Amino acid sequence: MTKSSKKPAAPAAAKPAAGKGPAKSAASEAPTKAAVSAPALKVGKAELTDLIVTSAGLSKKDASAALSATLEVIAEALKSGQTVGLPGVGTFSVKATTARTGVRPGTSEKIQIAAGKKVSFKVATDLKKSL
Repeated sequence: MTKSSKKPAAPAAAKPAAGKGPAKSAASEAPTKAAVSAPALKVGKAELTDLIVTSAGLSKKDASAALSATLEVIAEALKSGQTVGLPGVGTFSVKATTARTGVRPGTSEKIQIAAGKKVSFKVATDLKKSL
């Protein structure tokens, strides 16, 4: 099938409900959770560095070095099995996972998933309440 032979899909609101009375307008429907919440914005390392520069008054080079060092220290602490707490933000910890049987999605074949470790994060109570 080529692109030119495809029919463009009509918007769902434009389709009349077959035999069920008039179609509901978008304004009469209750808003969903996705419609209520703000779009997710990603704050990456560069944005964090800029925020540190603004907040702490450091040079961009010093802020970048401080952020990199902080992230490295957190990663090393987690690798050694320690728990890392960031006051007002939350706590990072390492948790062990048990071996289990899973299912391969494409073939429904049963597979064995090995035991391992994962990083867990628990949000601080004050931060959770402020959201």
